[in-house]
Amino acid sequence: MKNRRMLISTVALLSLVLAETLTAFASGSAPTTLATAEAKVTEAEKAQAAAASKLAEAEASKAAAEAKLAEAKSTKAAAEAKVAEAKAAKAAAKVQLTEAESAKEKISRNNSTLYQYSAINALMQGQFDGDKTLGEVAEHGDTGLGTFNGVNGELTQMDGKFYRFDNNGHFLQVDNKEKTPFVSTVFFQSEKTIEVGQINEFADLTKILSAQMSKKNNFYAFKVHGTLNYLKVRSEPKQEKPYPTLPKVLENQSVWEYQNVTGTLVVFYTPNYAAMLNVPGFHAHFVSDDKKIGGHVLNLKMVSGTAQIDPIEKLQVELPQSPEFHDTDLTQVDPADVHNVETDH
Repeated sequence: MKNRRMLISTVALLSLVLAETLTAFASGSAPTTLATAEAKVTEAEKAQAAAASKLAEAEASKAAAEAKLAEAKSTKAAAEAKVAEAKAAKAAAKVQLTEAESAKEKISRNNSTLYQYSAINALMQGQFDGDKTLGEVAEHGDTGLGTFNGVNGELTQMDGKFYRFDNNGHFLQVDNKEKTPFVSTVFFQSEKTIEVGQINEFADLTKILSAQMSKKNNFYAFKVHGTLNYLKVRSEPKQEKPYPTLPKVLENQSVWEYQNVTGTLVVFYTPNYAAMLNVPGFHAHFVSDDKKIGGHVLNLKMVSGTAQIDPIEKLQVELPQSPEFHDTDLTQVDPADVHNVETDH
């Protein structure tokens, strides 16, 4: 505004000089010299140019200030967006922490509890359909053994995932919506780990594990990881109704033998007094590290490995609520028959 006033004043000065000159000529009294008038005009023009320059400079400064203001507003908006993003991340982290603590608490509540659905004697008598989904089973444990409805392959649960080793020798992860007629699971927590040396047969492994069982009447879960120079496993064909007994099914079992495989044996031990509930003694399934080989273990030879040991203090059994289960005499099963269908012979 100041520069504008200066420019107006300069123009006014030029007008005044011109007016004085014209007046002088009109009155017959010319300026002292024409040069003096021209000097004043020149001076006024320089003042006008200077004022115009300052005006342009002021306008440029104003534009720069406006640009900086816009930049500052943009920076502020970006900062506010980052703050909002950080707050959202913090809120999400709190939710995840709450969920993790809830899961931890749930595991703690179920620690050392073996959950079992149905009884081995029901399975032995051909009760091959259950209403328990694997998703429901997973609420009670992350490590388990069992089978699928229709005894459609060997079921192994490890690290919370369920796998099927079918009658064609395929090992696949399965959906939690599938159902099981018989399964055992536990949230596995190792109490201790031991080194396992060379083993020439499955019975050798059971002797080593038995020596680590200080509570002989407890159930136990084990994870044995190692390199096997020999492995013998089985699976069975899916059955259609009317179902035969399990011994009849296993007359047509498929057996595979492998050499030089590395993986994990999921092993459960059931004391003999509970033989009507689960497989008495040691019951093992195998999962190879590459998730290509599995199945019910019949025999093995091991080069070396480690065994994790989890003593189980509680047993929770959920019984099927079907007429078939209610009406069957589950005492009509010889434990020796259970042993025969689960072992190599």
